[in-house]
Amino acid sequence: MNEINGVICINKPQDFTSFDVVAIMRRAAGTRKIGHGGTLDPMATGVLPIYIGRAAKTADLNPVSDKKYRAAFRLGITTDTEDVWGKVLTENNKTVILSEMTEAVKSMQGDIMQTPPMYSAVKVNGKRLYDLARQGIEIERAARPVTVYSIGLSDYDTEKRTGILDIHCSKGTYIRTIISDIGKKLGTGAIMTSLCRTMAAGFTLDDCHDIEALRNIPPEDTAKLVLPTERVFSCYDEVQLDDKQKKLFMNGMILDCGRMDISYPQGTFLRLKHGDVFVGVAKVNEENGLKSVYLNILS
Repeated sequence: MNEINGVICINKPQDFTSFDVVAIMRRAAGTRKIGHGGTLDPMATGVLPIYIGRAAKTADLNPVSDKKYRAAFRLGITTDTEDVWGKVLTENNKTVILSEMTEAVKSMQGDIMQTPPMYSAVKVNGKRLYDLARQGIEIERAARPVTVYSIGLSDYDTEKRTGILDIHCSKGTYIRTIISDIGKKLGTGAIMTSLCRTMAAGFTLDDCHDIEALRNIPPEDTAKLVLPTERVFSCYDEVQLDDKQKKLFMNGMILDCGRMDISYPQGTFLRLKHGDVFVGVAKVNEENGLKSVYLNILS
């Protein structure tokens, strides 16, 4: 069987680490050449793109870095982890009506400054915050800019003070911190009770497969489910290469945009094809040339 090259998306179950999924997919694909598109905490579920074979090199090249989530929350409680799995710190019974809840949610949209939670993988002075938190140490953390492109309240129960948020945000945004900050604005406190990533790297839940269904299947069956690597770069403009241009590009040569009769600003990424075959990705350099960023085929 030929080597598998491409992307397969997994709907990560709760209580699995991202590495657990990678380990299963290494067996299912029959290769150790695998990467993933963004770590999900064990308690989270949802879209986890797995890059297989030569496509593993594209995990860090993906042009779509923003993400979408569906998160459930509960008001009236705070914990040391900002979610339901942490140690309870405070509780209260303040009532929050729908209009107040909606206003607090809307205040989170746009460019905001967010302080990373202590239970996070952020490094401060070379140490992971969660390592310090587990020792009972809390330190000052600098707020960081993040963007919440949209945030909507899709469900809210006034009596139970529970609800669901749909959030589209930039890379590095902590959803449980958004919920915690909403709780602070309302004067109630709030925790996240569940989290599902609904979009990552341009892939959605509709693209995903059940990891349990893949656990014991042979690589030839896994190969049938793999999406082409080109899908990762579908947002880039397509440029067709002739036979000579393809050969030069594959030999590491920089192609002249002027001779190809194409014009793009410096820094533009382009998806190169030869007929129906995806050749690779190039970036326009300062000399108006196409320099290889990723080569999809070897011959």
